[in-house]
Amino acid sequence: MSLISVIVIGFLVGLVARLLMPGHDPAGFLLTVALGIGGALVMSYLGQAVGLYATGEPASFLGAVLGAVIILALGRIVGRRRHA
Repeated sequence: MSLISVIVIGFLVGLVARLLMPGHDPAGFLLTVALGIGGALVMSYLGQAVGLYATGEPASFLGAVLGAVIILALGRIVGRRRHA
């Protein structure tokens, strides 16, 4: 997969995850892309650990969105503790 396609898919995954988790997230384009790519990486490793994916197999689009939502939720928990 080329770098441009990774960025585009990461952006789409990040957008979907941010739409599923309503609330104020002051993240721009780069953080949204990083969220999507991070979500795909998280779900790939978790999916391999649980047996959903074979070794080296990337997460599906829905899996990447789920991983990105997990990252968003953890970020909000950490953010609340920092501001409390």
